[in-house]
Amino acid sequence: MTTLTGKQVDDAALAGWANLGGVLVTRFATPDFATGLELVDAIGALADEANHHPDVDLRYTRVDVALTSHDAGGLTARDVDLARKVTEAAAVRDLTPDDTGVSRVELALDSPDHARVLPFWQAFLGYQRAEGLDDELRDPAGAQPMVWFQASGSDEPRQRWHLDVWVPPSQVQPRIDAALAAGGTVDDGAAPAFWVLTDPEGNRSCLCTWQQRD
Repeated sequence: MTTLTGKQVDDAALAGWANLGGVLVTRFATPDFATGLELVDAIGALADEANHHPDVDLRYTRVDVALTSHDAGGLTARDVDLARKVTEAAAVRDLTPDDTGVSRVELALDSPDHARVLPFWQAFLGYQRAEGLDDELRDPAGAQPMVWFQASGSDEPRQRWHLDVWVPPSQVQPRIDAALAAGGTVDDGAAPAFWVLTDPEGNRSCLCTWQQRD
């Protein structure tokens, strides 16, 4: 299937769902475990009917749902369609999708020669190479953050690792405000695709959104 652009996903107006770098994510707050389990069962039935299966995380007071089309390498119409059906199934149970607190974390290693170090990290983490990509490693179970390798210079001293945290656009400013209040600084030169935040000791990481990436 054809992948959708970030703008196309945004135009679908999926209230309470966030496009976090090609993954549709939402959270349902539940009054108890039984209600969450009932919602998971309903999602399972919808997924089997559509032959398209999301990642679902059931906890005592919430259910997190993540949708993407792995075979297409991004979001497609079937993700949007299933998200709508999940929202409808939740509404029957008086549950509402909420993207306020959701995020997706990636680990990035800055390297002047990623082909040299990637095999080490693949072995160390027990990860697999991402199909069709030579600069990403992924947990075969899909439970741990993805690792990707960013080209960098070799001058020392330099920072090796940084975090990429994907958030809904509406959550960027509150996080920036909190980071600044905690003594950090921000570089918005690449906004709104990403903002570089630096802690008081000079360690950098990025807040990322889907915007201006297509």
